[in-house]
Amino acid sequence: MKITKFGHACVRLERNGRALVIDPGAMTPERGVTAGAEAVLVTHEHFDHFEPEQLRGTEADVYTCPGVARHLDGFGDRVHVVGDGDTFSAAGFEVTVKGEKHHYSHPDAPPVDNIGFLVDGEVFHPGDALTVVEAPTLLVPGQAPWLTVPALIDYLRRTAPDRAYAVHDGLLSDWGLHVLDGVLAREADRTGTEIRRLLPGESVEVPTGGTGRTTAP
Repeated sequence: MKITKFGHACVRLERNGRALVIDPGAMTPERGVTAGAEAVLVTHEHFDHFEPEQLRGTEADVYTCPGVARHLDGFGDRVHVVGDGDTFSAAGFEVTVKGEKHHYSHPDAPPVDNIGFLVDGEVFHPGDALTVVEAPTLLVPGQAPWLTVPALIDYLRRTAPDRAYAVHDGLLSDWGLHVLDGVLAREADRTGTEIRRLLPGESVEVPTGGTGRTTAP
């Protein structure tokens, strides 16, 4: 499976000539990331993960939570509302939905819907949550207003993936990215596994056939 990271938290997964895209938001400056994709998965409604204009001009099916679906009235029956525990096939991939709500981020704002996607039992994109899923490849949030370094490291240690690639880094300056890279490198040295940030436009190949077993958060 090929994973390509685009701006902020967006990734494109490809295998056997088929593709799906996760979270093409307003902070994904690359236009056309959904071109040729058969499915788009959206974790939640915040602008950095969800931008309706990214979905126009494509016939891709959209799989998402109720909070996002309410903004897609004009997209017809290609919008599919899914929730925690649901499974579906999209673009030749088997997807399991994990989680329900966004991580707590503000005392005056209740958490919005947020679902994570476990793809082929191999790659897990949690959106803006720290949902614990046993997946070989974790697309870990690298930075957010709701995320501290201790929480990031705790999440990596509780999930213990074979490899972790940080996304969700669009708010960081060059110095902030340098600090994040150092935090990830230190944890990689401790575990002896690949833990690092994916650069915009960078692709990696990961094996398929993961277990996808889930543990409680």
